[in-house]
Amino acid sequence: MTVETMKLSVLKVFSLFILLSLCSSLKAQHPRYYNDIQRFKKQDSIKMPPQHAILFIGSSSFTKWTDVQNYFPEYTIINRAFGGSTLPEVINYANDIVFPYSPKQVIIYCGENDLASSDTITPTIVLNRFKQLFEIIRKESGSVNIAYVSIKPSPIRKKNQIKAEQANELIRKFLKTKPKAAFIDVYHSMLLKERNINGEIFTSDSLHMNAKGYAIWQKAIQPYLLK
Repeated sequence: MTVETMKLSVLKVFSLFILLSLCSSLKAQHPRYYNDIQRFKKQDSIKMPPQHAILFIGSSSFTKWTDVQNYFPEYTIINRAFGGSTLPEVINYANDIVFPYSPKQVIIYCGENDLASSDTITPTIVLNRFKQLFEIIRKESGSVNIAYVSIKPSPIRKKNQIKAEQANELIRKFLKTKPKAAFIDVYHSMLLKERNINGEIFTSDSLHMNAKGYAIWQKAIQPYLLK
């Protein structure tokens, strides 16, 4: 092998290293749950959901409700909840998970992970984050109906129970001042006597719900869904 050939080989290896490093760097720059959003886009490219349906967005309690359509057979449901998202993350992806579907109603479950993410997150911060999401949706979609499902009492997050109650009350009062908006209380239906959490409606992780838990949500949510 000549010196020139060796130099060329080294240059190729170095160029490949730079290219791989660049690709890795670009991948690392993707925000959290980027891949979840790309999966939604791929699904839509294969078959776009109908316009003017009821859209569910938010965090894992909706994400894991994979058979949500079966709970509401008389309604057309689109589920675009992702991961264990927080309100800022839902806000960040609003252009991808809300507006392409022109929903007639948006059902939101989010805020629980905000409280769990840091002890510095207060109920007022959750309220202000929700207000931001609410205004973004209203600005783009006009008078679309928006309903918020209350933060649930999760056994594993019992230390946040009082904060969850406070955040729920703040959001309830806010929505009471808005037209075509509703607060859906699932919180109290998930409690036993003396404010104890009903552990039987949760999976083994004490965070996500089993079918019994979703049956409670079905009963609470259905009266608010638009025909």
